[in-house]
Amino acid sequence: MEHPSAPSPAARQARPEVTLAVRRGACRLMRQAGRAVLLELPLPDGRRADIFAIGRDGELTIVEVKSSIEDWRVDAKWPDYLDWCDQLYVAVPVDFPQALIPAEIGLIVADAYGGEIMRQPPRRPVAAARRKALLIDGARLASERLARLDDPDFGDIVA
Repeated sequence: MEHPSAPSPAARQARPEVTLAVRRGACRLMRQAGRAVLLELPLPDGRRADIFAIGRDGELTIVEVKSSIEDWRVDAKWPDYLDWCDQLYVAVPVDFPQALIPAEIGLIVADAYGGEIMRQPPRRPVAAARRKALLIDGARLASERLARLDDPDFGDIVA
């Protein structure tokens, strides 16, 4: 039995390990919901979506992964993602104080094995032209990543 003042298991993990675990669980949750997942999608405004998920109907979801309170507090860019998705979530570890996440975005609690939606975000439909551009960008990036598995020595993609 652990001592009552011992740090929680999540607190004992290094931040990169927590980030990877939360991201993995959030991705599993998105896939279970029928969404295809693309990691680290660059957005036209220079931001990068941690998880960009595409539903069967073309619905676009962004999940921003936060590993700690400090990570949340120093990174106030979440409003910038609202223009690039129909739904925005923040995924956090189990021991994260959920009250810190604003009510206008969705909340996922996740670990390396899965995740649970604690709060649904409102739907903010993306304009059709923007949706098309994001779907094309996502398809090209996913295709290029897959091709590089087969031919990792090939140079940069020609646009």
